[in-house]
Amino acid sequence: MIGQRHLDAIARCGKAELVAIVDPRPSVAETAARRGVPYFTGVTAMLDALAPSGVIVATPTDSHCEPSLEALHRKCHLLVEKPLAATSDEARTIASVARGLGLHILVGHHRRYYPQVERAREMVRGGVLGKPVAVSGQWCVRKHESYYDIDWHRRWQGGPVMTNLVHEIDCLRYILGPVRSVQAESGSQLRGLEKEDAVAVIMCFEGGVLGSFVLSDQADSPWAWEFATGENPSYPRSGQNCMRFMGTEAALDFPNLRLWTSDSMPGTWHSPKRPQDMPMESGDAFVRQIGHFADVIAGRARPRITADDATWSLEVTLAVLEAARSGTRVKL
Repeated sequence: MIGQRHLDAIARCGKAELVAIVDPRPSVAETAARRGVPYFTGVTAMLDALAPSGVIVATPTDSHCEPSLEALHRKCHLLVEKPLAATSDEARTIASVARGLGLHILVGHHRRYYPQVERAREMVRGGVLGKPVAVSGQWCVRKHESYYDIDWHRRWQGGPVMTNLVHEIDCLRYILGPVRSVQAESGSQLRGLEKEDAVAVIMCFEGGVLGSFVLSDQADSPWAWEFATGENPSYPRSGQNCMRFMGTEAALDFPNLRLWTSDSMPGTWHSPKRPQDMPMESGDAFVRQIGHFADVIAGRARPRITADDATWSLEVTLAVLEAARSGTRVKL
């Protein structure tokens, strides 16, 4: 699914040219034929035949490491889907090899290419909310039944924490700063699979901001990033915000940027609250990401999210799983 998004983005971008598709499934040969490029069943065969400037790794999470390292050793820059790897050790290995070879890694936390994410960061860090106090969020969807016919979607590496919450954590880190500790509870009683059905998370950010987040791939609701933004036409847009940033002087609904302020300053619970919708640009974040990747390869830009930065988002995500498993507060 995510590979198709990248293929469409390359076709629309204008800065990059698709030169090959690699996938072990023979049915993908038809996709390559439609795109007018060679098809390979393995990375080695492709790299033996071609010399691409960049490689996009969009395999299941637990198989990111091997193709990433092979492409790096062939002097290819990388765009690796999030999370960078399934473990911290693998992520650090990929980052270390790239540094040693002088190559760039861009990690596919595509939300960083949304103007409203950048605007929220500016508002929160620029004092528009006063002193940040707390943040709350939800990502609650009910995935279709056939989603779990794919084996890796049934395992912890393909569960909603590693697949979906990692996006939210990266976004929160980018806006608020480093996460210092995590507590969590999870459950898998609905499906009885290795992956979790629901998770409740408490986070403490640098500077003392507290955050809570509820995540589930079994709860039917309008509250999720994809529903809020309509970024994927496969998921109907609800327009409902799924995060709220709260400060001493104002609050911000996110990602659709509705700022709530009091009539009088300083505001109190006696003060009427007034909403103001912030102007937003539209556009496809995946197309922006491919354009940025092309600029990074050409030396016109530095990666917006590096392997080291993405490793921190992975560390926090893995800490959620560890905190839920151990019943303890995990410090980072």
